[in-house]
Order: sequence, then C-alpha cells, then structure tokens
Amino acid sequence: MSIGSGTVGLRTVREANLGVVLRTVRESAPCSRAAVAAATGLNKTTVSSLVADLMARGLIRETGETAQNGVGRPGVLLALDDSSVAALGLEVNVDYLSVVAVDLVQRELTSRHMPFDARAAGPDESARHIVAALREVMADPSVRGRTVVGAGIAVPGLVDAPTGTVRRAPNLGWSDFPLGARTDVLGFPVRVDNDANLGAIAEYRVGSFAGTPDLVYVTGEVGIGAGVLTGGSLLRGAGGFAGELGHLTLGPDGPECSCGRRGCLEASAGIGAILRDAVPDLAPERPLPGADVAALVDATVGRAAAGNGTAVSALERAGTRLGQGLAALVNLVDPGLVLLGGYFVPMGPWLLPSCRTALASGVFAPNTGGCRVEPSSLGLSAAARGGAAGVIHALDSGALPLPEAVDAG
Repeated sequence: MSIGSGTVGLRTVREANLGVVLRTVRESAPCSRAAVAAATGLNKTTVSSLVADLMARGLIRETGETAQNGVGRPGVLLALDDSSVAALGLEVNVDYLSVVAVDLVQRELTSRHMPFDARAAGPDESARHIVAALREVMADPSVRGRTVVGAGIAVPGLVDAPTGTVRRAPNLGWSDFPLGARTDVLGFPVRVDNDANLGAIAEYRVGSFAGTPDLVYVTGEVGIGAGVLTGGSLLRGAGGFAGELGHLTLGPDGPECSCGRRGCLEASAGIGAILRDAVPDLAPERPLPGADVAALVDATVGRAAAGNGTAVSALERAGTRLGQGLAALVNLVDPGLVLLGGYFVPMGPWLLPSCRTALASGVFAPNTGGCRVEPSSLGLSAAARGGAAGVIHALDSGALPLPEAVDAG
C-alpha cells in the first residue's frame, strides 16, 4: 500500500469511528468517555481523541457533570451539542411547502408552512421556491449562526433517492426531474426521497408512537402513499419505489386516477376524491387546484362537524375504501401500527370508524394481527420532519460528511 492510499485509509477509518462515537453518545447520553469505550470496543486513548475531534466540530459537549465509576477519577459526562448545527427538512406537495429546522437532538428550531401550488408552478419554478424557502429558514434567528449539515426534501411520487431524481409525480405533473441537482446551489448536501417514506421516519423518531419498529405511515394528501417500516428500517423494494398504496386497484371499473388507470385507491379515497364527494358545490372537477385544497378541507370538516349528511357520508365511504386498501397492506407486511397523516388527521373523527371496521373485516389474522390505526400527531409537518431526521441519521451513520472543526482562532 502506498503512503497516499494508507493516509486515505486511515482517514476513512477515523471518519467511521467518529460516526460510531457520535452515534454512541446519541444513544447513551449522558455518558463518560469510559462508557463510550466500553460500548464501542475502542481503546480509551482513541475515544478521547475522537471525542476531542467531535467537540471541535460542535457535535459533542461536556455536560459539566461527572460519574463515579468506582475506581480512578470520576468521568466527565458527554452529551450531544445542541447549539452548533442544524438539519433542514422540506416537503413539497400539491398545495404547500412545509419547512422545518432541527438541532442535533432533533428538537425543532423553527418551521414554516407556506401555501404553494406546485402543480401550477411546474418543476423548475418549484425548485426555485424550494431553494428560497430553505434559505429563508436558514436566515431565521434560531438557525442563523449554526452549521447546516444538510437538508432532506420530500416529494409525493416515485423518487430515485440515490440521484435525487423525481421519476414520476403525477399529482405534481413532474417526470424525470433532477430535483437534487437543481438544489445543489445551497452549499450543503441535499437528499430527496418519497414523502411517505420520510413521514414514516419522522413517526419512528419523533412521533407520538416513536420507537415502534413495524409501522406504516399513510399520507393524507391529494395522493395516497405509504411509508413502511419493518424492524425500524424502510421497506424500499428493488427499485426504491415500494409503498405506492394509492395505486392499489380496488376495482377495474372505479374512477379514473391521475396515473391514467382506473379503480386506484387514491381515486376513491384520496383527498381530491373526498372533497368532490363531500362538498360538491365547492370542489371543482379534476384536477383539484392546489391553492384550494386546504380551504376545501376546512369546509368539509366544518360541514361534517355540523352534521351535514353529504359530508359525513362522503367521509365514511372514503374511510371504508381506505380500510379495504390498508387490509391488503396489513396482510402483506403485518405492521403493528398504521398512522394516518396529512389531511386525514382533521377528517379522522369521521374516517376512522369505518376505516377500522373495513380493516378488521379484510385482515386474515385474528384481531387484525394486533394492528391499530391511529391519526398522526405530526400533521402536515411529518414528511419535512422526516427529511430533517434523515439528515441527522445520515450524519450519525457516516452517509453524510461531518462538519469541519470550528476555528478557535
């Protein structure tokens, strides 16, 4: 091995070990250097050097507390430094951009929710708005001065995550759009993924049922997607396109879907379909204008709460269809929990009863295999939160570069 390649090899090993120590402190904090050494198998001298490096990068700090290990000097306790870096997440959907910034412990620093008609804007103009929205959040006082380590962008459609290319997003009208490349002007790594996948990650890491290893997150937007976690890991499939629940065919004679087929679950239980049935005097025919979705959802919920029969019946029928689609998914992957997100959350009081009934009648395992259906607590921010959480996880795992050391001089 040449000197050059040896140097690169040593650097690679050190970077991997930095990630190991950072992840160990995340999982065990507050903890001592001795505890990190014991957990990682690295010797104490190496751990002390790695901790010093991570402290210089603004990723780890000493808490000021000590722990007595029984012999020798008390160990100074370590924790993640929540004051130096930030990770960003953004979701682009038919009718809005949702942006969030979090610190290293995934505590929310700031968030924005902006009405935006992405379909009408088109992919190029949408990319410009995405860059502007991320820069706006970076300028927020809670983020300004921190090192932004990356951003995760959520898109409702088929996404080639390794290249950041949106292969197909019919509700947005995008096809083979290199969103990742169009956002590389930001100066930090940008990761692009499916909105349901990132919603599932957010639920697993920061939602009300955080830590549930086998769960499904269902987007409640104009489109219906499913992010599937098995054993705490995303089920992506061979091409990375798993989870397209909305394009499960309930019946070949069903309504036409935005994908061009007929009978898809999305065409009969997606938000657009619900609104056309629930408030027919307000909701236009296809395509549903992005700028109108939130107002029409509010009108639907308001009428249902007032006992309007048309609105209530529309929501109950959609819940039944949704439960039928979920039953097929539950039969296949056996999750312990299904979380309904997006606009399904405010519609939940009228959707959930019929959804749960249809699920119970369609699942082969007794008592639905123990699977519950619940509303998400993250609302319209779930996918954006998942984008930011994915950045933090990538930082811990070495998939993203660690920030450079802060110049003390």
